[in-house]
Amino acid sequence: MLAVDLLSDEIPPLKISESAQKAHAWMEEFRVSHLPVIEKGQFVGLVADTDLLDLKTPKEPISKLKIPLIKASVLKTQHAFDALKLISGLNLSLIAVLDEANQFVGVITSHNLMQKIAAMPFVHEPGGIIMLELNMNDYSMIQIAQIVEGNDAKILSSYITSTIDSTKIELTLKINKDDLSGILQTFSRYNYTVKASFHLGEYDKDVRGKFDEFIHFLNI
Repeated sequence: MLAVDLLSDEIPPLKISESAQKAHAWMEEFRVSHLPVIEKGQFVGLVADTDLLDLKTPKEPISKLKIPLIKASVLKTQHAFDALKLISGLNLSLIAVLDEANQFVGVITSHNLMQKIAAMPFVHEPGGIIMLELNMNDYSMIQIAQIVEGNDAKILSSYITSTIDSTKIELTLKINKDDLSGILQTFSRYNYTVKASFHLGEYDKDVRGKFDEFIHFLNI
């Protein structure tokens, strides 16, 4: 999914000649805390609502106000995860989307981005989740995939998180299987550290089965 696929058609850009008062009114109308500012179609930056508070000259154009503009944008050909990283890292309500000539194309809002990611198939696909902790040098997706597939399962998605100044990484796997007991046992056999897992094991299935039988009995 590319940035151009996430564009919102509801939020217009501000011209740099427009006033802070208008910017603040638009933010309230569109329920965002940032707005893109353009000059002759070129992206200048994002203006934040916190920088518009308590201005002594709210009717002055943005170009004359001494407020910082946030240079937060992605190219329309960049991946959605690049937009997510920028929005999350800078705690923004939206970012600008540009073409290769720095021309403003539109915006991606944090709300719309979350909705699009939540609608991705791997989020709704049934299955379990395994979180592994391992050294960066020991990371081999080929071996991990072989372990999962050796237990008649498939990896639907995966992502890595790491900490600065640490050789450890955390690998999160979404697997298309409700019962991960066999996979967890294999990871243990290969000396992988399972930090957490979320799945329906044999005991859980047995309990749920008995519960379903009980509910059926009550309904007779």
